[in-house]
Amino acid sequence: MARLFGTDGVRGLANVELTPELALSVAASAARVLAEHDRSHRPVAVVGRDPRASGEMLQAAVAAGLASAGADVLQVGVVPTPGVAFLVSDLGADLGVMISASHNPMPDNGIKLFAAGGHKLPDEVEDEIEAGVGTTAGRPTGAGVGRIFDVPDALDRYVTHLLKACPQRLDGLRVVVDCANGAAWAAAPRAYREAGAEVIAIHALPDGENINDDCGSTHVTALQKAVVAEGAHLGVAHDGDADRCLMVDATGELVDGDQIMAVLALALKDRGELVEDTLVTTVMSNLGLHLAMREAGVTIRTTAVGDRYVLEELRTGGYSLGGEQSGHVLMPSHATTGDGLLTAMGVMAQVASTGRSLADLAGVMRRLPQVLVNVKVADKAAVARASSVNDAVAEVEKELGESGRVLLRPSGTEQLVRVMVEATSEAAAEAAAHRLAGVVSAVG
Repeated sequence: MARLFGTDGVRGLANVELTPELALSVAASAARVLAEHDRSHRPVAVVGRDPRASGEMLQAAVAAGLASAGADVLQVGVVPTPGVAFLVSDLGADLGVMISASHNPMPDNGIKLFAAGGHKLPDEVEDEIEAGVGTTAGRPTGAGVGRIFDVPDALDRYVTHLLKACPQRLDGLRVVVDCANGAAWAAAPRAYREAGAEVIAIHALPDGENINDDCGSTHVTALQKAVVAEGAHLGVAHDGDADRCLMVDATGELVDGDQIMAVLALALKDRGELVEDTLVTTVMSNLGLHLAMREAGVTIRTTAVGDRYVLEELRTGGYSLGGEQSGHVLMPSHATTGDGLLTAMGVMAQVASTGRSLADLAGVMRRLPQVLVNVKVADKAAVARASSVNDAVAEVEKELGESGRVLLRPSGTEQLVRVMVEATSEAAAEAAAHRLAGVVSAVG
């Protein structure tokens, strides 16, 4: 049987795979597991959501599940995922639930869980929660049943937190923000305005059905056009739950997560806040980031793909910055999870403090052409063991030298091997990637 929890919570087609019954049971089990170590008080849970229509139904189910397990529920409404993580800590709650499918299409939805302090759950705790799904024994009765409350100042609390974390006022900046008709629709324009920026908000009228619909960080064309048309200094694109962002410079050119990390790493280094002058990122980050950081005297530590692995390395080493090419950036001194609003404000603060354009700041890194080919195979393990594959990779790496990179990565969910090649030209990367893909295919 497939594991219920994926890489970032429980997701599926709302009302088919992710049903109200499942949401209720997951929430009840989470309340039991995450509060079991402290019986001195009634557990408290924070519940937030993005604006998609099914979120209303699933929020009711989650609240019912939590209350049925004896937890008091604090409903914080439509807020970004990092807002829920922050509010778990700020409100002294024992756990948090965010109902969102992030950048997925509107019909999908998901449940993300946070422990006390706003931290994501390790695999073993998720497994314990999954084992308790469907259990109804031990439900409280009478006064032991949890109560459900709204938190009217939840958004105020989160915005205040963002403003305190912003290192520089944003006065004089004109920015366009694409809210993806998602969880950032109210928080992002307000936070940026209160920090001093002139803000033009687009895709900031969610109706329950238009989240991520040809907008946000997965569809940046509209933002690119708006930045140029409005004569803005830059643009910010959030995903549906606003735990990440991409940016656009004044010319409409995309600034991806690797470039954002480069800007933030150098800003923190200049302020003496980049712990051990180290940046943590995944194996998928562009070689251009590695080369730029090496030139700047910044060490890069790489992890497997996934923000949880980045966060684990950040915690282990006590580092201050990490993230992914997708724009999921983590700054542990200010947040327990990726926060697209915090990320954008950090970059905008650097533009404001230096007087340099985003294009100029991001220009510290040159993105090398990156080609990814997915190869269907019968046996991923056989590919990993094949000497012909290893020999071919070694040969390509020797040809590319320090100006290129090869990465073969088996899919975690499918019989696929992902072949990624970076080189100084698109043609060279394409040729090498398809050459290696042929070798992989012949073995697998």
